Amino acid sequence: MSDLDVDVLIVGAGPVGLFGAYYAGVRGLRTAVVDSLSQVGGQVSAMYPEKQIHDIAGFPAVSGRDLVAGLVEQAAPYEPAYLMGQEAQRLDRVPQDGRPDLLVVKTSAGTEITAGSVVVTGGIGTFTPRPLPAGEEFLGRGLAYFVPDSSGYAGKDVVVVGGGDSAVDWALMLQPVARSVTLVHRRAAFRAHRGTVERLRSSPVEIVTDAQVVATTGVDELEQVELSTGRTLPCQRLVAALGFTADLGPVREWGLDLRDNRHLVVDSAMRTNVPGIYAAGDIADYDGKVRLIAVGFGEVATAVNNAAVHLDPRAQLFPGHSTDNPAPV
Repeated sequence: MSDLDVDVLIVGAGPVGLFGAYYAGVRGLRTAVVDSLSQVGGQVSAMYPEKQIHDIAGFPAVSGRDLVAGLVEQAAPYEPAYLMGQEAQRLDRVPQDGRPDLLVVKTSAGTEITAGSVVVTGGIGTFTPRPLPAGEEFLGRGLAYFVPDSSGYAGKDVVVVGGGDSAVDWALMLQPVARSVTLVHRRAAFRAHRGTVERLRSSPVEIVTDAQVVATTGVDELEQVELSTGRTLPCQRLVAALGFTADLGPVREWGLDLRDNRHLVVDSAMRTNVPGIYAAGDIADYDGKVRLIAVGFGEVATAVNNAAVHLDPRAQLFPGHSTDNPAPV
């Protein structure tokens, strides 16, 4: 893709970044969104697109997939540029006489984006699944670390490994379509939300605790797994939900103040310590921070509106009401 010149570069295409693209459009700002994942939606699209989310204002329940689709549609009239499958890497500053420095970000694909401001909404940063000790050779042939779509599990014997929210959510999501679902966890206690675990226990999903998958067998595709208890289970689909390691990656080298080596410290305007760079969503940190999508939506609106004033000190911080400024048709 050719180099871009924009007013705002949003780093992270999760729900918060997508809402930021909408708000930048409201302010009349040219916007680009870059993300290392190949699809928009961040963790929501990668990990639980079918899960019902209950704490989005105005929606008693909305699936992750529908939430992301709605956010993309909301921003679409303003035509943000999406650079997917590209990691934001090097940051350079270009001084301008009497005006804020330009920020030049180079991506892993070699694209250079020149921006007046940057809003980092990268969630937990780049996240990598923790590998399953046994069965890695069946990756893509029965073993998966994400379940973005349940259709490939219809009529299959499924084993889900893990005890966190993703493991329990995926087991419940797949149970209605799979031939059988067994959840294997190495402990008796679960880290997942208590209410979700209670739903799991009352579902047809078989729960095997104090056990691990120690061997996998099959010819071209996965056929069965062996547990540490000595039990063998038929298994054509194995989901390893063992958690993820998160890394801020090259953003760590941008000179930003970090907290716990994982989060970007911001003030009440969502400004970082580097002029022109803002942060919102799970990656941003301040006293009293609550990490919810709903909170991130407000934070990114604050960040974008303050970025608009950074770009043009004559601009009003308050953008006006959306009812007075409808999106272009």
